Amino acid sequence: MLTLGRACLILALAIAPFGIGASLYGVRARRPDWIAAGRRSVYAIFAVTSVAFAVLETAFLRSDFSFSVVASHSSTTTPLFYRATAMWSSQEGSLLLWVWLLSGWSSLILALTRRRLRAVAPYATAVLLGVGGFFLGLSVFMANPFKLLDPKPVEGVGLEPLLRHTSMMIHPPMLYSGYTLSIVPLAFAIGALWTRRLDADWLRAMRRFVGLAWLFLGFGILLGAHWSWTELGWGGYWAWDPVENAALMPWLTSTALLHSMMLQERRGMLKVWNVSLAIGTGILAILGTFLVRSGILQSIHAFGASTLGRPFLVFIAVLLIGSAALVITRLDGLRSEASLDSLLSREAVFLLNNLVLVGMCFVIFWGTFFPLISEAAGGQKLAVGPPWFDRYTVPLAIVLVLLSGIGPVIAWRRATLANARRNLLAPLLVAVAAAAVLAVVPGVATRPKALALFAAGAFVFAAVGQELWRGVRARRAMTGASAPAALVALFGRNRHRYGGYLVHAGIAVLLVGVAASSAFQHLHDVRLAPGGSARIGGYDVRYVGATSNLTSERLALGTILDVRKNGRHVATLRPTRDYYPTPGSGSGGAISRYFDGETESQIGLRSGAGHDLWIAVQPDVGSMQPMVAAIDKRFPHPGPREEALLLAAVAARYEIKPPPAAFRMIVAPLVTWIWFGGLIVVGGAAIALWPSPEQARRRVAALYAGRLGRELRGAQA
Repeated sequence: MLTLGRACLILALAIAPFGIGASLYGVRARRPDWIAAGRRSVYAIFAVTSVAFAVLETAFLRSDFSFSVVASHSSTTTPLFYRATAMWSSQEGSLLLWVWLLSGWSSLILALTRRRLRAVAPYATAVLLGVGGFFLGLSVFMANPFKLLDPKPVEGVGLEPLLRHTSMMIHPPMLYSGYTLSIVPLAFAIGALWTRRLDADWLRAMRRFVGLAWLFLGFGILLGAHWSWTELGWGGYWAWDPVENAALMPWLTSTALLHSMMLQERRGMLKVWNVSLAIGTGILAILGTFLVRSGILQSIHAFGASTLGRPFLVFIAVLLIGSAALVITRLDGLRSEASLDSLLSREAVFLLNNLVLVGMCFVIFWGTFFPLISEAAGGQKLAVGPPWFDRYTVPLAIVLVLLSGIGPVIAWRRATLANARRNLLAPLLVAVAAAAVLAVVPGVATRPKALALFAAGAFVFAAVGQELWRGVRARRAMTGASAPAALVALFGRNRHRYGGYLVHAGIAVLLVGVAASSAFQHLHDVRLAPGGSARIGGYDVRYVGATSNLTSERLALGTILDVRKNGRHVATLRPTRDYYPTPGSGSGGAISRYFDGETESQIGLRSGAGHDLWIAVQPDVGSMQPMVAAIDKRFPHPGPREEALLLAAVAARYEIKPPPAAFRMIVAPLVTWIWFGGLIVVGGAAIALWPSPEQARRRVAALYAGRLGRELRGAQA
């Protein structure tokens, strides 16, 4: 199996340069057969890497510890679901996943465009194969997932405890799908620049792929935030960590591209901007992959220091310099076909929207890489924290939310004052009313940025609601249908427009949740003995007793908390701390190695529409050390059965006489709105991206018309 997997990777690496050569020779020599061979090379790489992927996945499922990567990231005691997803917790497995996804998405776009963009597609194929070949080279020569362990160990190290969470195991494939999909527009932008085919045809072909990249990246970011909130035990969902920022930056630029590409399709505007955004988003996606693997910036999400940093930097530099040279040499063909008619127009709003999004991306880029910038400039590595990011990104976010409400309701080209008043007056009144009502709520007026974001969110809700109401009213007048039927028909006939409205509303909901939970959070760190209590955010929390749970891979020590509000019982929470043993017997003995190894928090959480009550615990296991030391001394080398009995005795002692514990308690308002807003965004994006029946019929008609034209030309010949 090891030989088969490695042979597949080597074969895929050999196919990549052949495909590049075939594509370029075919387009230069006008040989369709060679162009087709280049395209089929991408299909072949997908097939071959699928076999390699299946081999490695099977090894994880079977706990085949002759695979080095399996032995270091799984174990026989790891639950089946986590064994199935442990592959991408490793550097080697995640690179293979990256290549497999890239070849899959590339195969899909090349199959869909095999009769379109005939001049551009071969160059795009060469770029896609070049990127795939780079990652295959890393897998073959520097991060081989099929490395042999001889002798084969009896047991593996096991999966990192912090990764034992459903959200976290789905999060990497979502992010990698977004990253790899972002390479597709980059490749076609380079192809369009090289061939000087700089009209909107390549953008139209890329629209759905840009949208999918945006959707997968956004969903992956949301899953990562949920993991952080429910698993890490520090009490937050976003820490401005370098790897978090690396995922957010291409999402921001792809958001800008989705808006600006509409201006090129409609008016022939922003051609330079669009190719630059397409290329920049792809390079930022590779940069995000680089940050996880290079170790140049410290992050809880990174794989740590490795030898992959220098090849990544060289590859990114080649892409950046080559792309910039192409854009500069093609500036004559990138002139806009129209100019901005009025500052009071949808074009102007979209342009300002783009500037804000790119400005946010620049701020995040500067703050993320400031340790390296400061070290290069002054010799001292300095870092900026969350307050610095908040100082600059929050005002930009407020402007962005306002623009997301203005853009959909203002007219194209030139809006009259009467038209603007008709579309914006009601949302403005709702926003002012919301701000006035919230300003009298105790504490809200002291947080002006949060208040402004709440008002901007109300503006967006009102603007979207107004457009839906007008559309339903017009539909009912035309068809006589009921309001629900008219609403469904409205979305069915113009999915892109009304799905986009839902996305804007979802972003507003999400950002309102972020503002409320950040600005009005109550946090209390307290140490309690059994029977003790603490008060936070109107809740009385009492430490009632202890609980424990023992499995084949960890010892869980927890607490039972009685939560009351105004004297009435509202919840019983059971936060726990899981202790995983160090591999081997450890210097401290068979039992103490559980307390010397890694730990993981299981949060006590009561979620609601209004707020979340979040509690993490750290039991004082120091008071149990004399007992543990005595057991280790008396039983220095227990067998598996004896070790389980001894651990059960320790757990029973913990429950009978629970020690004091340190608790972190948080009451955070509207956290659920973040997840709910994210679901609205995902639903709206799915509606907008789903092809309408009319589009499908037009596509089929175009294909038949093209076939008929070819047959007629053949008959005439």
